[in-house]
Amino acid sequence: MFRRRESVPFSFVAEADRFRSNVTPPPRTRASVSELAGRSLVGLTVVAGLVGSLLFGLPALDSGHAPAHGKQSEAAQGR
Repeated sequence: MFRRRESVPFSFVAEADRFRSNVTPPPRTRASVSELAGRSLVGLTVVAGLVGSLLFGLPALDSGHAPAHGKQSEAAQGR
């Protein structure tokens, strides 16, 4: 492997750890009661939609009846 002959200054990395900004971000505003109610209603609507699609989708995925292993079909009995 080749080594680099010139030194690479990493002082900027060390300075980045010590840098502190003098600008403070604005304080976070608290959510109002109506915003909290709206968020909870949206969440409940999404959950209800997923549960409803699962309840309506399961009967569609059902095959109708389980095949009986010991019985033969009518076409096979007629021969």
